[in-house]
Amino acid sequence: MSFKKKHILDMASLCVDEVNIILNTAEMMKEISKRHIKKVPTLRGKTIVLFFYEPSTRTRTSFDIATKRLSGDSISISANSSSIVKGETLIDTARNIEAMNCDIIVLRHPCSGAPHMLAKLLKNTSVINAGDGMHAHPSQSLLDLMTVKENKGSIKGLRVAIIGDIAHSRVAMSNITGFTKMGADVIVAGPPTMIPSGIETFGVSVTYNIDEAICSADVIIMLRIQKERQEDFFFPTEREYSKVYGLTNKRLEKISKDAIIMHPGPINKGLEISAEAAECFQTRILNQVTNGVAVRMALLYLVAGG
Repeated sequence: MSFKKKHILDMASLCVDEVNIILNTAEMMKEISKRHIKKVPTLRGKTIVLFFYEPSTRTRTSFDIATKRLSGDSISISANSSSIVKGETLIDTARNIEAMNCDIIVLRHPCSGAPHMLAKLLKNTSVINAGDGMHAHPSQSLLDLMTVKENKGSIKGLRVAIIGDIAHSRVAMSNITGFTKMGADVIVAGPPTMIPSGIETFGVSVTYNIDEAICSADVIIMLRIQKERQEDFFFPTEREYSKVYGLTNKRLEKISKDAIIMHPGPINKGLEISAEAAECFQTRILNQVTNGVAVRMALLYLVAGG
């Protein structure tokens, strides 16, 4: 099967074969980052615009590094340094970028659906969703899938526990779609106020008891509380949240020694996860970051027609 996607917008629009193509390509791309000279001419002559309306460290930097390792030209634009501050709309800004013959726009936006809108309106430029509101973060889900596959050999049949702020997390929604699509058994856990009503329809199990979720999990994905997306208080205090829903040292002792611990970052140590748990031998958080570069290299390569 060849890869024919012009845009990467969410996990729901990728079939199992397409996910496998991306993961296999990412495995090959990972070797490039281990070379003495970390560069190949694959995207020479291609221009990638990193258009980020929201702050980012891992996603923005890894897309930038991915572009440069493939010899593409990257240009970074933020909302507060563009004509957006003068009143220009996202659509007009994107059309102007396309008029400069740029090849790919990597967009992060606080509004769900913004990348999908651009994908419909732009004729020649591809769009990669780097996170839109509370909706989707496909590249994060793909790097999580890659990390699990590397560590466990296969994804099918694994028990994956996603813990924390499910309602406001685009990572949670993309991982629920991605892991269930690839045959994993997914369970979500968190405060009742942070579990969306009807989420069972996505093929996941739900519990409000973290100990129940992690006791037999092969993969534990801890999520950050999305304070920037919350208008109300969804839990009494951070101390109580940590005690009831955090991966504490005491809980760390109870999980399987073969389980791996993941987190999309940034981490609030001492809140959703203890410092010891974040740095123990079962943690694969930095492994995720490394794989993020490989996955984003693969996406740029495939979307550009590789």
